[in-house]
Amino acid sequence: MRKHILLIPVCLVALCGLRRHYVITMTNGTQIGTIGKPHLKGGYYHFKDARGRESVISVGRINEIAPASMVKPDKGPIMPGSEK
Repeated sequence: MRKHILLIPVCLVALCGLRRHYVITMTNGTQIGTIGKPHLKGGYYHFKDARGRESVISVGRINEIAPASMVKPDKGPIMPGSEK
């Protein structure tokens, strides 16, 4: 019985680690967060967005697809007079 109690948390931790978050950077600089890795089918990437909705983007509009842990946050636009 004790083995079964220890097995349940180990399985839950293992399953939670399988779903990775990715960031799609488009050619215009827009970034889209995804749940799971986008899959290429017929010239389009199919993925679930951060809200869990199925979405599709053409290959020509995508600049980069990277794991969320590898993407550096955008600093935003440079404003005149903001440097010191």
